[in-house]
Amino acid sequence: MENKQQIYDELTAQLDALMEGESEEMSVLANVSAALAERFPWFWTGFYLEREGELRLGPFQGTVACMHIAHGRGVCGTAFERRQSIVVPDVEQFPGHIACSSLSRSEIVVPIFNGKGEPVGVLDIDSTSLAAFDDVDRQNLERICQLLTRHLYH
Repeated sequence: MENKQQIYDELTAQLDALMEGESEEMSVLANVSAALAERFPWFWTGFYLEREGELRLGPFQGTVACMHIAHGRGVCGTAFERRQSIVVPDVEQFPGHIACSSLSRSEIVVPIFNGKGEPVGVLDIDSTSLAAFDDVDRQNLERICQLLTRHLYH
């Protein structure tokens, strides 16, 4: 059985090849969210993109989600504003957590940057299990977001 790092290594290589020469943002993000959801048993996997001073729902795999998130609000808005990944083992313990679904128990949010180092959005992943995400997830999801920067947001 593959371990989590092996899955991420294979997936990262697959996504890098998939993104090569592609510039259509929504298509790339849709395929990235689909590939992540296909390989991992998470509840919700998707993107929020900075548009007109807020984060707006982008391509995702999962249940209906919040469509607008203010900068600095919830896990997504906080990760965007702080420009750093946030791993939340228990969403009930995160001040100001925005509950798009009551089934979400833990969450990881990774900011995506343009070539100038400015945040352009976030990758948001939720699990129905507590403490579903660890440093291996954070490091590898950051690698995947770096691919997005290189291919889409350079």
